[in-house]
Amino acid sequence: MVPKLLPALLLLALSCASPASERALRFSINDSWAMPIVRIENGKAVEGILVDLQQRMAAKVGRTAELVVMPRRRVHHALDSGYIDVRCYVSPNWVNSGHHRYIWSLPFMTQHDVLVGVNPEKLEPEQLLNQRLGTVLGFTYPRLDPLFASGQIQREDARTQDQVLLKLSAQRYRYAISNELSLQWFNRHQAPGQKLHIISEVAADPVACIIRDAPDVPTMALLRAMMQMKQAGEFDQMLARYR
Repeated sequence: MVPKLLPALLLLALSCASPASERALRFSINDSWAMPIVRIENGKAVEGILVDLQQRMAAKVGRTAELVVMPRRRVHHALDSGYIDVRCYVSPNWVNSGHHRYIWSLPFMTQHDVLVGVNPEKLEPEQLLNQRLGTVLGFTYPRLDPLFASGQIQREDARTQDQVLLKLSAQRYRYAISNELSLQWFNRHQAPGQKLHIISEVAADPVACIIRDAPDVPTMALLRAMMQMKQAGEFDQMLARYR
């Protein structure tokens, strides 16, 4: 009787092992982001909106998430080469060219970029003249490009969003650009008299993921999972933890 059981036991073992044998999904993490989007320690993403989102997405399709931290300049090549399966927290307004092997997900939030200053005031970027403006190295700001090109204002790049705000707080310049989430997070750790102020909104961009369309990636399952997460309010719950 025992030998007859072996084929059935072998089939059961293989069926149980197959999900675990599927490789982790590779998600890109831009090392220029700051909390609450992501916190990076010793080259690893350890917490933040992206960590929560990407681990949840992978779990929804029965995979684990490999969070690959890399400089912004390397992300484009990683996508073109197929090394990255998913890139999240990206907007069609930020990329100059599409990646034909990737499919856009639905937006899961809107990023608000704001002009920030040390003092409360109200003005638009176009009203700035001969000012140095704190920006993140490699980030694009379409509304401001004509002002940079004409020399009306000058970029002063820092490597990360957090460094931009630290330099503004130290009054290395009078104004900077930040996403609103990072500014709110930064201000949580400042004394009341040292908080930075929103002067005006510069842009509001829908933020989504792009997913590699290939046989070894559960592309459609990931897109469906994101739709289910949105309908269940999971994105809003994630964001609320960091506000």
